[in-house]
Amino acid sequence: MKKILQDRVNSLALTIALICLLASIAFPSNFPTFENLSQLLLNLSIDTIVAVGMMLLLISGMFDLSVGSIVAFTGGLAAHLMFHYNVPVPIALVAGIGSALLIGWVNGYLIAYMGINPMIQTLAMMGIVRGGALLVAGAGIQNLPYWFNAIGQSKLLGIQMPVWYMLLTVVVFTFLVNKTVFFRRYYYIGGNEKAADLSGIRVKRMKMYAFVLSALLAGIAGILLSSRLGAAMSTLGRGLELRVITAVILGGASLSGGVGKIPGALLGALFTGIIANIMVIARISGLWQEMIMGVILILAVLLDLYVQKRSRA
Repeated sequence: MKKILQDRVNSLALTIALICLLASIAFPSNFPTFENLSQLLLNLSIDTIVAVGMMLLLISGMFDLSVGSIVAFTGGLAAHLMFHYNVPVPIALVAGIGSALLIGWVNGYLIAYMGINPMIQTLAMMGIVRGGALLVAGAGIQNLPYWFNAIGQSKLLGIQMPVWYMLLTVVVFTFLVNKTVFFRRYYYIGGNEKAADLSGIRVKRMKMYAFVLSALLAGIAGILLSSRLGAAMSTLGRGLELRVITAVILGGASLSGGVGKIPGALLGALFTGIIANIMVIARISGLWQEMIMGVILILAVLLDLYVQKRSRA
Protein backbone atom coordinates (compact mmCIF):
# COMPACT_ATOMS: atom_id res chain seq x y z
CA MET A 1 0.00 0.00 0.00
CA LYS A 2 2.87 2.37 0.79
CA LYS A 3 4.34 1.84 -2.67
CA ILE A 4 0.94 2.46 -4.29
CA LEU A 5 0.56 5.66 -2.26
CA GLN A 6 4.05 6.85 -3.19
CA ASP A 7 3.40 6.09 -6.87
CA ARG A 8 0.16 8.03 -6.62
CA VAL A 9 1.88 11.08 -5.11
CA ASN A 10 4.68 10.91 -7.67
CA SER A 11 2.16 10.67 -10.51
CA LEU A 12 0.35 13.72 -9.17
CA ALA A 13 3.61 15.69 -9.01
CA LEU A 14 4.44 14.73 -12.62
CA THR A 15 0.91 15.63 -13.71
CA ILE A 16 1.24 19.06 -12.10
CA ALA A 17 4.56 19.62 -13.86
CA LEU A 18 3.05 18.59 -17.21
CA ILE A 19 0.02 20.85 -16.76
CA CYS A 20 2.28 23.78 -15.87
CA LEU A 21 4.37 23.13 -18.98
CA LEU A 22 1.31 22.98 -21.24
CA ALA A 23 -0.19 26.09 -19.61
CA SER A 24 3.07 27.96 -20.11
CA ILE A 25 3.01 27.07 -23.80
CA ALA A 26 -0.67 27.92 -24.22
CA PHE A 27 -0.57 31.16 -22.21
CA PRO A 28 3.09 32.32 -22.31
CA SER A 29 2.33 35.91 -21.36
CA ASN A 30 -0.07 35.08 -18.52
CA PHE A 31 0.64 31.79 -16.74
CA PRO A 32 4.45 31.52 -16.21
CA THR A 33 4.87 35.05 -14.83
CA PHE A 34 6.05 35.77 -11.29
CA GLU A 35 2.92 37.81 -10.62
CA ASN A 36 0.58 35.01 -11.65
CA LEU A 37 2.48 32.21 -9.91
CA SER A 38 2.83 34.18 -6.68
CA GLN A 39 -0.90 35.00 -6.81
CA LEU A 40 -1.66 31.32 -7.47
CA LEU A 41 0.30 30.30 -4.37
CA LEU A 42 -1.38 33.03 -2.36
CA ASN A 43 -4.84 31.84 -3.42
CA LEU A 44 -4.17 28.21 -2.50
CA SER A 45 -2.38 28.99 0.76
CA ILE A 46 -5.64 29.06 2.74
CA ASP A 47 -6.88 25.82 1.17
CA THR A 48 -3.58 24.09 1.90
CA ILE A 49 -3.49 25.06 5.58
CA VAL A 50 -7.01 23.68 6.00
CA ALA A 51 -6.10 20.64 3.87
CA VAL A 52 -3.33 19.69 6.30
CA GLY A 53 -5.91 19.33 9.07
CA MET A 54 -8.28 17.47 6.74
CA MET A 55 -5.47 15.09 5.75
CA LEU A 56 -4.93 14.25 9.42
CA LEU A 57 -8.66 13.54 9.81
CA LEU A 58 -8.82 11.36 6.69
CA ILE A 59 -5.76 9.41 7.83
CA SER A 60 -7.73 8.60 10.98
CA GLY A 61 -10.82 7.68 8.93
CA MET A 62 -12.90 10.85 9.49
CA PHE A 63 -13.61 14.20 7.84
CA ASP A 64 -14.99 17.64 8.74
CA LEU A 65 -17.55 19.54 6.66
CA SER A 66 -17.55 22.57 8.95
CA VAL A 67 -14.06 23.88 8.15
CA GLY A 68 -15.28 26.46 5.62
CA SER A 69 -17.70 27.92 8.15
CA ILE A 70 -14.96 27.99 10.80
CA VAL A 71 -12.81 30.03 8.41
CA ALA A 72 -15.59 32.62 8.08
CA PHE A 73 -16.48 32.68 11.77
CA THR A 74 -12.99 33.04 13.25
CA GLY A 75 -12.05 35.94 10.99
CA GLY A 76 -15.48 37.49 11.51
CA LEU A 77 -15.31 37.23 15.29
CA ALA A 78 -11.85 38.77 15.47
CA ALA A 79 -12.92 41.59 13.13
CA HIS A 80 -16.14 42.16 15.10
CA LEU A 81 -14.23 42.56 18.35
CA MET A 82 -11.66 44.93 16.86
CA PHE A 83 -14.10 47.07 14.86
CA HIS A 84 -17.02 47.38 17.28
CA TYR A 85 -15.31 47.12 20.67
CA ASN A 86 -11.76 48.35 19.94
CA VAL A 87 -10.33 45.11 21.33
CA PRO A 88 -6.52 44.97 20.85
CA VAL A 89 -5.36 42.84 17.93
CA PRO A 90 -3.65 40.10 20.03
CA ILE A 91 -6.74 39.58 22.20
CA ALA A 92 -9.01 39.49 19.14
CA LEU A 93 -6.73 36.88 17.56
CA VAL A 94 -6.83 34.75 20.71
CA ALA A 95 -10.62 35.01 20.77
CA GLY A 96 -10.89 33.97 17.13
CA ILE A 97 -8.51 31.02 17.47
CA GLY A 98 -10.11 30.08 20.79
CA SER A 99 -13.54 29.91 19.16
CA ALA A 100 -12.13 27.55 16.52
CA LEU A 101 -10.68 25.29 19.22
CA LEU A 102 -14.05 25.22 20.99
CA ILE A 103 -15.87 24.28 17.79
CA GLY A 104 -13.34 21.52 17.12
CA TRP A 105 -13.70 20.23 20.67
CA VAL A 106 -17.50 20.09 20.39
CA ASN A 107 -17.27 18.25 17.07
CA GLY A 108 -14.68 15.83 18.41
CA TYR A 109 -16.48 15.15 21.69
CA LEU A 110 -19.87 14.50 20.12
CA ILE A 111 -18.35 12.26 17.43
CA ALA A 112 -15.81 10.37 19.53
CA TYR A 113 -17.63 10.08 22.85
CA MET A 114 -21.32 10.38 21.92
CA GLY A 115 -21.09 8.35 18.72
CA ILE A 116 -22.62 10.87 16.31
CA ASN A 117 -21.77 10.20 12.67
CA PRO A 118 -19.01 12.63 11.51
CA MET A 119 -20.95 13.66 8.40
CA ILE A 120 -24.12 14.47 10.36
CA GLN A 121 -22.30 16.27 13.16
CA THR A 122 -20.02 18.40 11.00
CA LEU A 123 -22.81 19.14 8.52
CA ALA A 124 -24.95 20.44 11.38
CA MET A 125 -22.00 22.39 12.78
CA MET A 126 -21.39 23.86 9.33
CA GLY A 127 -24.85 25.45 9.41
CA ILE A 128 -24.57 26.58 13.02
CA VAL A 129 -21.17 28.21 12.59
CA ARG A 130 -22.15 29.78 9.25
CA GLY A 131 -25.08 31.40 11.05
CA GLY A 132 -22.65 32.59 13.72
CA ALA A 133 -20.43 34.09 11.03
CA LEU A 134 -23.43 36.00 9.67
CA LEU A 135 -24.17 37.34 13.16
CA VAL A 136 -20.65 38.61 13.85
CA ALA A 137 -19.66 39.75 10.35
CA GLY A 138 -23.04 40.82 8.94
CA ALA A 139 -22.72 42.20 5.44
CA GLY A 140 -18.98 42.62 5.98
CA ILE A 141 -16.50 44.46 8.21
CA GLN A 142 -13.77 46.67 6.75
CA ASN A 143 -11.32 49.31 8.01
CA LEU A 144 -9.57 46.85 10.30
CA PRO A 145 -6.44 47.80 12.29
CA TYR A 146 -3.15 48.07 10.42
CA TRP A 147 -1.40 45.43 12.51
CA PHE A 148 -4.15 42.93 11.82
CA ASN A 149 -3.98 43.51 8.07
CA ALA A 150 -0.19 43.30 8.17
CA ILE A 151 -0.41 39.64 9.22
CA GLY A 152 -1.68 38.63 5.79
CA GLN A 153 -0.58 41.52 3.60
CA SER A 154 3.11 41.89 4.50
CA LYS A 155 5.68 40.31 2.18
CA LEU A 156 8.92 38.37 2.44
CA LEU A 157 11.09 38.09 -0.69
CA GLY A 158 8.24 39.59 -2.68
CA ILE A 159 5.77 36.90 -1.62
CA GLN A 160 2.88 37.55 0.77
CA MET A 161 3.12 35.98 4.21
CA PRO A 162 0.21 33.48 3.91
CA VAL A 163 2.36 31.52 1.45
CA TRP A 164 5.16 31.26 4.01
CA TYR A 165 2.67 30.31 6.74
CA MET A 166 1.38 27.59 4.40
CA LEU A 167 4.87 26.18 3.82
CA LEU A 168 5.65 26.32 7.54
CA THR A 169 2.45 24.43 8.33
CA VAL A 170 3.26 21.71 5.80
CA VAL A 171 6.84 21.33 7.08
CA VAL A 172 5.86 21.23 10.76
CA PHE A 173 3.05 18.71 10.33
CA THR A 174 5.12 16.57 7.96
CA PHE A 175 7.72 16.27 10.70
CA LEU A 176 5.13 15.58 13.40
CA VAL A 177 3.30 12.90 11.41
CA ASN A 178 6.48 11.18 10.23
CA LYS A 179 8.59 11.40 13.38
CA THR A 180 6.36 11.46 16.47
CA VAL A 181 4.60 8.50 18.06
CA PHE A 182 1.53 10.58 18.91
CA PHE A 183 0.69 11.44 15.30
CA ARG A 184 1.69 8.02 13.94
CA ARG A 185 -1.15 6.57 16.00
CA TYR A 186 -3.66 8.10 13.58
CA TYR A 187 -2.56 5.63 10.92
CA TYR A 188 -3.38 2.75 13.25
CA ILE A 189 -6.75 4.28 14.12
CA GLY A 190 -7.64 4.79 10.47
CA GLY A 191 -6.35 1.35 9.48
CA ASN A 192 -8.15 -0.63 12.18
CA GLU A 193 -9.85 1.27 14.96
CA LYS A 194 -10.72 -1.79 17.05
CA ALA A 195 -7.18 -3.13 16.89
CA ALA A 196 -5.81 0.29 17.83
CA ASP A 197 -8.13 0.40 20.85
CA LEU A 198 -7.10 -3.09 21.96
CA SER A 199 -3.41 -2.16 21.62
CA GLY A 200 -3.83 0.56 24.24
CA ILE A 201 -4.31 3.63 22.06
CA ARG A 202 -6.92 5.99 23.51
CA VAL A 203 -8.89 6.12 20.29
CA LYS A 204 -11.70 8.39 21.46
CA ARG A 205 -9.33 10.98 22.86
CA MET A 206 -7.14 10.85 19.75
CA LYS A 207 -10.15 11.34 17.48
CA MET A 208 -11.25 14.35 19.51
CA TYR A 209 -7.75 15.83 19.28
CA ALA A 210 -7.83 15.38 15.48
CA PHE A 211 -10.96 17.51 15.20
CA VAL A 212 -9.47 20.14 17.51
CA LEU A 213 -6.30 20.32 15.38
CA SER A 214 -8.31 20.52 12.16
CA ALA A 215 -10.45 23.33 13.59
CA LEU A 216 -7.32 25.12 14.85
CA LEU A 217 -5.80 25.15 11.36
CA ALA A 218 -9.13 26.30 9.88
CA GLY A 219 -9.22 29.08 12.47
CA ILE A 220 -5.70 30.19 11.62
CA ALA A 221 -6.65 30.12 7.94
CA GLY A 222 -9.69 32.26 8.68
CA ILE A 223 -7.58 34.88 10.45
CA LEU A 224 -5.09 34.90 7.58
CA LEU A 225 -7.82 35.22 4.95
CA SER A 226 -9.57 38.15 6.66
CA SER A 227 -6.20 39.79 7.28
CA ARG A 228 -5.15 39.33 3.66
CA LEU A 229 -8.41 40.80 2.35
CA GLY A 230 -8.51 43.52 4.99
CA ALA A 231 -12.13 42.59 5.62
CA ALA A 232 -14.30 39.91 7.20
CA MET A 233 -17.36 38.51 5.43
CA SER A 234 -19.82 35.79 6.35
CA THR A 235 -19.49 34.28 2.86
CA LEU A 236 -15.78 33.51 3.19
CA GLY A 237 -14.93 29.83 2.99
CA ARG A 238 -18.05 28.73 1.09
CA GLY A 239 -17.26 25.52 -0.77
CA LEU A 240 -13.86 25.29 0.92
CA GLU A 241 -14.64 21.94 2.52
CA LEU A 242 -15.28 20.28 -0.86
CA ARG A 243 -12.14 21.78 -2.41
CA VAL A 244 -10.08 20.60 0.52
CA ILE A 245 -11.50 17.07 0.52
CA THR A 246 -10.85 16.90 -3.23
CA ALA A 247 -7.27 18.07 -2.68
CA VAL A 248 -6.43 15.56 0.05
CA ILE A 249 -7.94 12.61 -1.84
CA LEU A 250 -5.98 13.61 -4.94
CA GLY A 251 -2.94 13.93 -2.66
CA GLY A 252 -3.12 10.31 -1.57
CA ALA A 253 -5.63 10.15 1.29
CA SER A 254 -8.37 7.54 1.37
CA LEU A 255 -11.97 7.86 2.53
CA SER A 256 -11.51 4.53 4.30
CA GLY A 257 -8.62 5.92 6.41
CA GLY A 258 -5.16 4.67 7.28
CA VAL A 259 -3.18 6.24 4.43
CA GLY A 260 -1.99 9.67 3.39
CA LYS A 261 0.96 12.03 3.63
CA ILE A 262 0.94 15.70 4.59
CA PRO A 263 2.89 16.83 1.47
CA GLY A 264 0.11 15.20 -0.53
CA ALA A 265 -2.26 17.83 0.84
CA LEU A 266 -0.03 20.53 -0.66
CA LEU A 267 0.19 18.73 -4.00
CA GLY A 268 -3.56 18.17 -4.14
CA ALA A 269 -4.28 21.81 -3.33
CA LEU A 270 -1.67 22.87 -5.89
CA PHE A 271 -3.33 20.73 -8.56
CA THR A 272 -6.82 22.16 -7.95
CA GLY A 273 -5.37 25.67 -7.64
CA ILE A 274 -3.56 25.40 -10.97
CA ILE A 275 -6.70 24.10 -12.71
CA ALA A 276 -8.72 27.01 -11.28
CA ASN A 277 -6.00 29.48 -12.30
CA ILE A 278 -5.90 28.17 -15.86
CA MET A 279 -9.68 28.37 -16.14
CA VAL A 280 -9.57 32.02 -15.07
CA ILE A 281 -6.82 32.81 -17.60
CA ALA A 282 -8.80 30.98 -20.29
CA ARG A 283 -11.87 33.03 -19.29
CA ILE A 284 -14.03 29.99 -18.69
CA SER A 285 -17.41 30.84 -17.19
CA GLY A 286 -17.74 30.52 -13.42
CA LEU A 287 -20.61 28.07 -13.92
CA TRP A 288 -18.36 25.75 -15.92
CA GLN A 289 -15.63 26.13 -13.33
CA GLU A 290 -17.96 24.81 -10.61
CA MET A 291 -18.95 21.88 -12.83
CA ILE A 292 -15.35 21.04 -13.68
CA MET A 293 -14.30 21.07 -10.02
CA GLY A 294 -17.24 18.79 -9.24
CA VAL A 295 -16.11 16.36 -11.92
CA ILE A 296 -12.59 16.43 -10.45
CA LEU A 297 -14.04 15.51 -7.03
CA ILE A 298 -15.89 12.53 -8.53
CA LEU A 299 -12.75 11.40 -10.36
CA ALA A 300 -10.76 11.72 -7.14
CA VAL A 301 -13.22 9.45 -5.31
CA LEU A 302 -13.15 6.94 -8.17
CA LEU A 303 -9.36 6.98 -8.02
CA ASP A 304 -9.54 6.29 -4.28
CA LEU A 305 -11.85 3.31 -4.90
CA TYR A 306 -9.50 1.98 -7.58
CA VAL A 307 -6.48 2.25 -5.28
CA GLN A 308 -8.37 0.45 -2.48
CA LYS A 309 -9.28 -2.41 -4.80
CA ARG A 310 -5.72 -2.61 -6.11
CA SER A 311 -4.31 -2.74 -2.59
CA ARG A 312 -6.57 -5.69 -1.72
CA ALA A 313 -5.60 -7.63 -4.84
